[in-house]
Amino acid sequence: MIITVSDTRTKETDKSGKLMQELLEENGFQVVDYHIVKDEYTAIQTLIRDASVRVDIEAILLNGGTGITLRDTTYEAVRDTLDKEMPGFGEIFRYLSYVEDIGSAAILSRAIAGVRGNTAIFSTPGSSGAVKLAMNKLILPELTHVMREIYKDRK
Repeated sequence: MIITVSDTRTKETDKSGKLMQELLEENGFQVVDYHIVKDEYTAIQTLIRDASVRVDIEAILLNGGTGITLRDTTYEAVRDTLDKEMPGFGEIFRYLSYVEDIGSAAILSRAIAGVRGNTAIFSTPGSSGAVKLAMNKLILPELTHVMREIYKDRK
């Protein structure tokens, strides 16, 4: 499932959500649902909670709303739904952003990932550059491994 967090984007203007979907499908993953939600803590959490109990959704990928303005609530909404956090995701994303892309502005990034129940959750900034970096360097190389680890206990 893909969730774009934005107060202004539509399905027609959501480049980052489309990029996530294209990259997932090119790499053999199926996207079963896609939403655009306003940057509102409760709305984001509701989508995550509802998706995390669906048997047809193994991973939720969010983009947008990870900045430091008062309006940006994605980080908190995601963090507060996680059973387990993967702190390395945010750490490595910021490192890669620093080295490969935006320099010291990487400290403003609040990318986060973790697990809720049996669902992997990855949250990235909403720019196409950030999505491309996270998808190509972190999410796509590890998504199958993450899902395999989550599902070990289900057998």
